[in-house]
This record gives sequence, C-alpha cells and structure tokens, in this order.
Amino acid sequence: MADTPIDLTLYAIPAFIFLMAVEGLYLWRHRESGLQGYASRDTAASLSMGLGYSAINMVWKGIAFAFYTALYQLTPLRLGTGPLVWVALLFADDLCYYWFHRIHHESRFFWASHVVHHSSQHYNLSTALRQTWTPMTNTLFWAPLALLGFHPVMIVTQQAISLLYQFWIHTEAVNRLGPLEWVLNTPSHHRVHHGSNPRYLDRNYAGIFIIWDRLFGTFQAEDERPVYGLTHNLKTYNPVRIAFHEFAAILRDVRRPAPLRVRLGLVFRGPAWKAPGDNTEALPAPTTAPAGEHVSSA
Repeated sequence: MADTPIDLTLYAIPAFIFLMAVEGLYLWRHRESGLQGYASRDTAASLSMGLGYSAINMVWKGIAFAFYTALYQLTPLRLGTGPLVWVALLFADDLCYYWFHRIHHESRFFWASHVVHHSSQHYNLSTALRQTWTPMTNTLFWAPLALLGFHPVMIVTQQAISLLYQFWIHTEAVNRLGPLEWVLNTPSHHRVHHGSNPRYLDRNYAGIFIIWDRLFGTFQAEDERPVYGLTHNLKTYNPVRIAFHEFAAILRDVRRPAPLRVRLGLVFRGPAWKAPGDNTEALPAPTTAPAGEHVSSA
C-alpha cells in the first residue's frame, strides 16, 4: 500500500460538474412539479464554499493524516489491508461518521462548523459542495480507527469514499428507492436531514448506511415536504460570513457578563441552550433548534 493517500474528491470534480448540469436540466424541465432547481447566487455561494473547503483541506488533510499515522504507530494492533478489512472499515468509518455528524448538531461549538452545510435554502447537488472551512473539528472522531489498527491510508481513503457517496443524495430529482431505503442513506432520508420542519430537526445523521439512525433512535421518514435551510436563515451569500457567522455569534455571547458555567454552556451545549432562569426572547439566528427555543444572535 502507498505511504500517502490520493485525494479521490479532487479527481471527482469533473463528474460533480457534469452531474450538476444534468440535474439542473432535469429540474428545469420538471419545474412545473414544484421542484426548486438552482438559484444562481445560492449556487455560487455553495461552489465558493466547496472551493474554499478544498483549498483548506489540502493542508489540513495532511495534518490529519500525520495524526492518524502517529496513533497507528502507538498501537500494537495491525488489521492488514485485505478485502474483509476494507468491509469492516466501511462500517466502522460510517459509525464514526454518524457520531461525528450527530455531535456536530448537538454541541454548539461543533455546530458552528457544520452549520455551513445547512445554510442553503435550496437542495440540489451544489448543496453537497457547501462544506465547512473549519474541518479541524472533524479529525478526532476517526482517531479510534487508527488505534484499532486500520492503516491511515485506508482511513482517509474511506473518508473520501463516504464523501463521494454523499454527493448524489443531495437531490430532489430522485424519489424513494424501495427496499434500499431500509439500509442505505438515500436522497429521501437526507432531504429530511436538511429540512427545517420541526419533525425533521436533528434526524437522519447517516453517511452511507441509515442503519445507525434506526439503531440509535434518530431516524425519521420523509412524510411531508421538507422546507430546506435553518429555522432562522442567513440573509447573505457572502462565503466568509457563511463560514464563520456562528463562531462570531459564540464569541459575542461569551463576552457578555455571565458565570463561567454559563459561558461554557453557550459554547459546548446545544445550539438552542440557554442558562436556567434566562427568560429573554429568542433572537433570530441560524440553528437546528426547534422553533421557539432560545438561540444566540448570528
């Protein structure tokens, strides 16, 4: 096995562009059915976020790989590189992804990074490219794989495979897929995840397999039309503001006079958390918190 990984996502860029063009044509031809399609400013923002992510991640991926390599050198476990190990890694990686994704919704600090991906009010293949500019919050969630003896090249390769899989599920052009809906994360399941409908909030964290959501009680079927975006949407297409608005909101909140436990809660507890006894009105902010709960200004 090679000592350094190949970034599969960069090789997939031509396919991304081609598939977005095909999807855009399909949605335009079926616009009378109520499908959203593409909006130029929203798409430009998503593509800008994707380009920024790719540039930042070219550097960060090397740091993450070095970190996994260091952990791999610390453990006496070696699982090898055979076909069965790849199958085991497929499921182990997906389980890591589930918990990475779930915690990035349940803790405000991590949500500040992940909110970028939910900031579009459209749902199409370009939305898949609307990625964080702070991938540093992700790395620790895959550390157990290196300690279990999975080779670091295999880890980052499987991460890329998972990301590639998730590209195609960001579409309204594909309806339900029959029995596959029981096992795989599908466009229908992921539309739910991007919905701001109260019953859809913080559901369907799956990467490739929906089995984790069914197992851990976070599954929700698509039973009403999703309203995409945040419960309080951003009114900007500026990539820099999209990337960092929630981090800025956290900083503003913790600078206000409050006990340390409250400030820590504002950083690490849920995006909708407020201090006990705080009866202030909810301020408009992007969040996955149910409507009516207190959120911080963004």
